[in-house]
Amino acid sequence: MADIAAVFHWPPAAMAEMTFTEILDWRDRAVERWNRMNAAPDKNR
Repeated sequence: MADIAAVFHWPPAAMAEMTFTEILDWRDRAVERWNRMNAAPDKNR
């Protein structure tokens, strides 16, 4: 839940009613977004 809150700026209450599967899905999305936002610049561009 901390990954979701940190990336999307959601309070814990926004995630309280989510199922475990929904939490895992949103965590995957948060990790993907974090990695895109913090990736090293492409040296070929």
